[in-house]
Amino acid sequence: MGLNPKDASKRTREICALAPVVPVLVLDDAKAARPLAEALVAGGLPVLEVTLRTGAALDVIREMAQVKGGIVGAGTVLTPQDVRAVKEAGAQFAVSPGATDTLLEACEVEELPLLAGAATASEAMALLERGYDMLKFFPAEASGGTAAVKAIGAPLPQIMFCPTGGISMSTARDYLRLSNVACIGGSWVAPKDLVASGAWSEIEELAKAASAL
Repeated sequence: MGLNPKDASKRTREICALAPVVPVLVLDDAKAARPLAEALVAGGLPVLEVTLRTGAALDVIREMAQVKGGIVGAGTVLTPQDVRAVKEAGAQFAVSPGATDTLLEACEVEELPLLAGAATASEAMALLERGYDMLKFFPAEASGGTAAVKAIGAPLPQIMFCPTGGISMSTARDYLRLSNVACIGGSWVAPKDLVASGAWSEIEELAKAASAL
């Protein structure tokens, strides 16, 4: 049967509405996965994006998927093989820097909601034509930042975005003020040095500050 794109976008919108910031996580060691997820969820950031940029990513997703209150997604999902692997690992949604017909079809067949990336009006229109109206705006800062998100929203008001890429705590609020921004993705809530040292209470404080934006 598969997942209808409009239903997929509805689910993705629901996920994006849960918190203003989605932590973008790159972990080399699955041992840190569960305490990191617990700290972020306790700080008010239940939606977590684990990027497929390390060999430990699928194990990280498996660990984080067991944390109560967390909704774990997989980032940097590029192929049908990625889609099947992350779903098997327990991911509840997928995130991609862009979109291809092959990837969209795989997510629909596997019934995995996809936050597909777009950085131009044509890319956003192509996804909207297919039924996707909740998109990732990537790379946000490199593509023009808040001015670009605001400008693309004027002719396409039916699309909501989750800008990701180069956003920091100091620029986050500017994005979240925009009417077409549901949430933002950011890596600053889980700095590598704090993760490496197991400073979970400090990460929880960063999450609390981000969740209050």
